[in-house]
Amino acid sequence: MQPRKRAASGKPTRAASRATRWRTRSRNATVAARRLQRRAETRFPVITHIAERMVSVNIFDSATRLAAQCFLTAVPLVFVVASLAPEGVRKQMAASIRAVFGLSGAASDQVQAVFNSSDKELQSAVSVVGSVMVLLSATAVSRAMQRLCKRAWEIPRSGVRIAVWRWLAWIAGWICLLVVQEPVRSGFGVGLWLGIPLTFAFQAVVWWWTQHLLLGRLVPWLPLLPGALLTAGAMSALSVTAVFYMPRALNRALGEYGSAGSVFVLLSWLIVLCVAVACGITIGAVLAQEPFLARRLGSPLPDPQAPRPD
Repeated sequence: MQPRKRAASGKPTRAASRATRWRTRSRNATVAARRLQRRAETRFPVITHIAERMVSVNIFDSATRLAAQCFLTAVPLVFVVASLAPEGVRKQMAASIRAVFGLSGAASDQVQAVFNSSDKELQSAVSVVGSVMVLLSATAVSRAMQRLCKRAWEIPRSGVRIAVWRWLAWIAGWICLLVVQEPVRSGFGVGLWLGIPLTFAFQAVVWWWTQHLLLGRLVPWLPLLPGALLTAGAMSALSVTAVFYMPRALNRALGEYGSAGSVFVLLSWLIVLCVAVACGITIGAVLAQEPFLARRLGSPLPDPQAPRPD
């Protein structure tokens, strides 16, 4: 009986020793991680600056708001433009929308059916729904994008004096740019080997112009270039990914849930795109304000005593 008691009494001792070892290892790992973090912050301060700026920008919240405004604004604007544009422009817009989202199958057929409607049908739809939505929310997406750029560059709210025409000009510019998306992505008929570089260059120019326009020339052209290049790279990569993901997701959603399912898929993809935009502009602003690039680009340095943007 005595050996059994010793064996029984030995079990809690081994369990306690294992728990002690795990706690010790956990504490050692935590200390090592903090030491590694401090070392990384010392050697690569830009990582810390990027993390702090992304927290202040509130990337996911800003991107979600921007995606919602894009969805609410883009749909009525597309109907308005389609109802007023000539047939050739309407067909080109439909082709660009299919190219941007990589649509095929049932989703592509639905888009084509909308743009194949007669002028009277489109004008009737716009007069009931689209016109009211355009009047109420035409500049909402411009204001959301302006707030994102302002937060990325840590420009206080009182520091921005932007004219309303800039919001309208940005919307008009993007409508025009949407029309030419399909020929740019196809390399004007040459193929993807030319279309992908053209798409990157096209996106870089667009996002360079977007920041300059919506910031009201508070930041010079050159410091905006890193953010434009990063955003263009992210958007170009996602445009290639969309061809593999969006057709399957949209067709499956249409088959299982109808039009409501396609709305959720489209909004989810818009959130992904807006997260890429928010990260690209924010990281680009931080890199442009680092001493190495700031001296060469003439970037405005962040003022630590300035009030934070809302």
